[in-house]
This record gives sequence, C-alpha cells and structure tokens, in this order.
Amino acid sequence: MKPLHVLLLRHMQRCLRGSLGSGIGRFRSGVPENALQGLAMGPPRRRLLGAVALAALIAAVSLPFLISDYRVFQATLVIVSSIALLGLNLLTGYGGQISLGHGALYGIGAYAAAILIQKYGWPYGLAVAGAAGVCFVTGFLFGLPALRLEGMYLALATFALAAALPQVLKYKGIERWTGGVQGITLTKPQAPFGLPASADRWLYFMCLGIALALFACVRNLMRGQSGRVIVAIRDNPVAASSAGINIAMYKTITFAISAMYAGIAGALSALAVQFVSPDSFPLFLSLSLLVGIVVGGLASISGAVFGAIFVQFVPNMAEEISKAAPWAIYGAVLIVVVHLMPRGIAGLLRDIGSRRSAFSPFDRFTQPQEGP
Repeated sequence: MKPLHVLLLRHMQRCLRGSLGSGIGRFRSGVPENALQGLAMGPPRRRLLGAVALAALIAAVSLPFLISDYRVFQATLVIVSSIALLGLNLLTGYGGQISLGHGALYGIGAYAAAILIQKYGWPYGLAVAGAAGVCFVTGFLFGLPALRLEGMYLALATFALAAALPQVLKYKGIERWTGGVQGITLTKPQAPFGLPASADRWLYFMCLGIALALFACVRNLMRGQSGRVIVAIRDNPVAASSAGINIAMYKTITFAISAMYAGIAGALSALAVQFVSPDSFPLFLSLSLLVGIVVGGLASISGAVFGAIFVQFVPNMAEEISKAAPWAIYGAVLIVVVHLMPRGIAGLLRDIGSRRSAFSPFDRFTQPQEGP
C-alpha cells in the first residue's frame, strides 16, 4: 500500500495530463484548446452562473445573522482556507507546478502578521498586507531555484520547506520575535465606528471582502493574456517557449502570487484563531491543502470553495463517526470522492451543467432560425 500523499500526487498528474490537459499540444492562435473551453459559454449559461453567484453572495452575507458565533468562526475558517486553496490551485491546477510546501507559506504569513501586530503595533489591515508582501518575496526567492525542478522533484523540494518550518520557528535565536514553543497570542479586531457587530461577525465580513477581491483578481487574471500564457506553459512548455514566452519569469511570478495568497490566508487564520505556534503548521496542513484542491477541482476557481468546505468539515465529521479511528474514516471518504469525482466537485458540477444545457428548452430560442 503506497502512502496517501504519493497516491494524491499521481492522481493529480493524471488529472493534469488527462481531463485538464485534453488539448495538450494543440493551439488556437497561441491559446491551448482546453483554455478556451471555459470561454465558450452561451448567454443562457452565463445568466445561470450569474444568478447562482448572486444567490451565493446573498447567502454568504446573510449567514452570520442566522447562526451562532461559533458557526461564524467555522465559516470564517472556510473562507480563509478557500483563499489558500485558490492560491495553490493557481500554481498547481493552472500552472502545473505541484507544491507540498504551502502549509509553510501559510505559517509564514500567520507569523508575519502576528509579529507585526504584537511586536510592532501595526493595524490589522496593514499587518495582513505586510504578511502578503513577506510571502510574495519568499515565494519569489524560493521559486527561482525551484524552476529547475519539475513534477515530483518540485513537490519534494517544497515538502522540505514544510518539514523545516516548525523547527526553524522553535530556534532560540529568533525566539524574541516568534515566542518559541509558546507562540504568540492575538486578539480579534473589533468592529470600527461603533458598528453593532461582534468580533467574530466583523472578522467574517472582513475575510469575506478580502476573499471576494482575491477571487475576482484570479478570475480576471485567468481570463486575460497572462492567464492564457500560464495555461500554455502548463500544457506544452516547449511550444510556449518557441512562441517567445519567458517561462522562467512566468513560473516564478506564479509561484510568488500563489505564496502571497497562502500568506494572506495564514494572516487571517491567525486573527481568527487568535494564536500561532510552531505546532500550528504541521506537515499535515500542506497535505490538507493538496487534498482540498484535488477534491474541489483542479484548475477551477469555484473548486477552492468546495475544497475548503471538505477540508474544514469532513475531518470533524469523521471524528464524530469514530473516535477510535477518525483518519480511517477520513481516508475512506477521500478515496470514494477521488474515484467518483476524478475532476473534483467543480468538475462534476460543470459536467452536469453541460449535460443540462445540451437539452435546455431555451436552445431553440438562442439558435438562429432559418428563413422560410
């Protein structure tokens, strides 16, 4: 029996070469065929997706007023995880670079924000921005040497980063900043201007606003020229290089942006949990992020949300089912999900929507009518 992370990596490689890479080597005006599939939506489908997105936004805004503070805290963690998964999906799903070290970047962002707030008195918003900048620079510097590695070798290099971070954070030489094994304790930001909202609800809306902005940025990025270049490099780097694309620059920038998203998620997580310590960012965190993008759907923006829900709630449900062997339940659920939905939850919903639109009663109104 092979380890779980090896099976996940091989499954991701099959997805990237198979369903996600069905158009490998075939270009239309310099754009991979599979990159054009998401742009070929008719007006009815666009209206349907717009209605679903509006309904989801209304539900997200209304949710904190309908549930308890603890459930609001859980919903906040789902939003935070979706930001981290979106960054990892940008790197792995769209860019084709497998990373097992995003848990470390997540931790770096959390510690950067905690240090800036606790040691230097920065405002919460500026501290999150500072954590984003620190992780962007870290990702850029780490991405430069990592460009020589691909596939499993890049995954192992990033895995080494995740394995080393907890020990580095415990190093006595930097203990006055990191707090050593004791960690750093924080307080949640309070609602400004005397708004009648608890700290949990205000932090929820803060995270929701940041997440919406970050999701919009990735959506615009992937719909633009830079996004098409990222997908082209993933599908056929030789053809992309022949077309004059600077592969090294695009890969490095993609890694840096992905790291920045992980850092923002880590900073917001530190505010939500109100505590950071070296043991808060184990190796399993990186594996959980990897599980999230596989379950949610590779190369899918909405898949980050589905993956975050899975990562946050399924382990707790497994523990409620069996106190003795919760990870056995979790592993069984994961195997079933991967086999039944090889393209993730977002891929399954996309396939269902495509089949429904193929038999839509509105087709006869949208198709051009022949004259008499």
